[in-house]
Amino acid sequence: MVSTVLADTVVSVSDLKKNPIKVVEQGEGFPIAVLSRNHPAFYCVPAEAYEALMDRLEDLELNALANTRDSQERITVDLDDL
Repeated sequence: MVSTVLADTVVSVSDLKKNPIKVVEQGEGFPIAVLSRNHPAFYCVPAEAYEALMDRLEDLELNALANTRDSQERITVDLDDL
């Protein structure tokens, strides 16, 4: 079975067990594919990259929500009336 690896850095599970922090540092801030029997088992993502990913996902969700509301009727409001 052929697997696509979506990371520039790969490491075996046994190497990750030996020294996880060293493995993360080798990725230089980018995700690392962790292989089990030469197939990606999971990706190790540094905290900073994960936080950026979550921020981007939230932005995409908010943009999608704004796009669905774009066609709604607009109501003019005077701030003095509030």
